[in-house]
Amino acid sequence: MKPSKSLLMLPLLCFVFATVFSSSVYGEAPGKDKHALRMIAKQTYGYFEKFTDKKTGLTYDEVRMENDQPVSEAKHTSPTNVSMYLMSTVSAQRLGIISRKEAVTRIETTLTTLKGLKKWNGLFYNWYNIDGSLKTDWGQFISQVDNGWLSAGLIVAGQAYKEVHKDTDALVKNMDYSKLYDPKEGQFFGGYDVALGKHTDHHYGLFYTEPRVASYIAIGKGDVPKEHWWKMFRTMPPEWDWQGQIPEGKEAVYDGVKVFEGHYTYKGTKFVPSWGGSMFEALMPSMVLKEKELGKKALGLNNERYAKLQIQYAKEKGYPAWGFSPAATPDGYSEFAATPLGTSGYKDDGTVTPHATFLALDYAPKEAMENIKALVKLKTYGKYGFYDSVNVKTGKLAKAYLALDQGMIMVSIANHTDRAVIRNLFHHDSIGRNPEDLLKKEEFSIQ
Repeated sequence: MKPSKSLLMLPLLCFVFATVFSSSVYGEAPGKDKHALRMIAKQTYGYFEKFTDKKTGLTYDEVRMENDQPVSEAKHTSPTNVSMYLMSTVSAQRLGIISRKEAVTRIETTLTTLKGLKKWNGLFYNWYNIDGSLKTDWGQFISQVDNGWLSAGLIVAGQAYKEVHKDTDALVKNMDYSKLYDPKEGQFFGGYDVALGKHTDHHYGLFYTEPRVASYIAIGKGDVPKEHWWKMFRTMPPEWDWQGQIPEGKEAVYDGVKVFEGHYTYKGTKFVPSWGGSMFEALMPSMVLKEKELGKKALGLNNERYAKLQIQYAKEKGYPAWGFSPAATPDGYSEFAATPLGTSGYKDDGTVTPHATFLALDYAPKEAMENIKALVKLKTYGKYGFYDSVNVKTGKLAKAYLALDQGMIMVSIANHTDRAVIRNLFHHDSIGRNPEDLLKKEEFSIQ
């Protein structure tokens, strides 16, 4: 009888886990950390190899599994998913998982499709079917945050491979972020509904959330003024008493703009909150922005605090693993967080997601490697790497793989094991390099 694919995988999985769990991982032989993470990345990238359409180079949004076989495939994609595929492919090549030739071929296929997709002022709609047609049944929405991530992925790919730079550069230049900007508020709208012909009623007003990548890129391109960076709220104003805490802090002036440098406090530690208290709001931007390297008194410092506070929160709850962020559930998708770390915190029901651990690798490496072991004990590892979530109270798994979350894992591993390779590629481009002073000069009130 022919052995199943699951049985064929067993020796590889045992090797990965034995490597991760060996006592030498934690400090004595950091090279073993890298090897274990590379093995995880190899299986994680398997998702992109299997579930990216060969004709269009567009990756499925989500795949649900049973017995290591797909039972549900979401054959549509988003600008963020495309970005995750581009950056994951660069990461896979740098990690030695695929050849340079294969990486370039894959990216060229995707770029050919992107050039032909329907756009609005150079910006991409939020959902496309994997054949490249617009997914109109989900509306005709232009998302600021999703376009920001696509720009980031295009910039990284263009800097990684000179063969594609002309195409990536043209696509990014044509993405006109000024069309989503509200100069009266100095903030971005959440997006624009083409069918309705109107912007969203809300703005992206809070700074410490994932849309700051699009803000940084728009400034780097010259689409919006740099004062926009300072017009976002570090915390909501103290008089807004609906928020999770009444912030403390001080006023500072940057580039002629007054900024309330506010903070919250959790268990004696000062930090700047995200909106919901989730890891990807806080740390996803640092996959491409040199917050760790340049924002030593602001974003980089806060990222480290945030990762450590998520870990502390889980310990206080008595959870066997940590990592709170929006993720798939057994029957859908939901938002999860370490609730006290948010301005308006998302729920915590004991659900943790592996991508949160990998985002924290650069800020809490020892704890992250230990948490990988804890996640494996919770039976979260499958054919294409870690399943998307597990409830540590009930043991229930979401046996799903999401392009977004697989991408965060891939890029985080590449950055951690290869000297911030993705961040460096992003900042090598003038769009990434031009606004670096914004990261350097700020000082949060959490010193």
